[in-house]
Amino acid sequence: VQLQASGGGLVQAGGSLRLSCATSGRTSSRNFIGWFRQVPGKEREFVARINRIGGITRYADSVKGRFTISINGARNTVYLQMNSLKPEDTAVYFCAAGVDSGSYGYWGQGTQVTVSS
Repeated sequence: VQLQASGGGLVQAGGSLRLSCATSGRTSSRNFIGWFRQVPGKEREFVARINRIGGITRYADSVKGRFTISINGARNTVYLQMNSLKPEDTAVYFCAAGVDSGSYGYWGQGTQVTVSS
């Protein structure tokens, strides 16, 4: 299973970015695709996830109402639309895949998101 995250960048507070996560490989290992973020010196934080087949989503409280996770029709690319960005959203964002929502065995390389105040 391979994952390629892209779409990060520098944006002002209140702005928007869309991250993409292109996935490939064994489909049974990609039942759930999640986005996580990490700031240096802090633990990695769950952001959002989606069930690849059913499309069921879940979000961290800190991003509810601002971020939207979605999947394309081919079910091989997952997007994270981030609106109303805040400086505290600044982090390296990773996408990950797993058989179930409790474990993610495959990770992408991360993309930097920087929100200026």
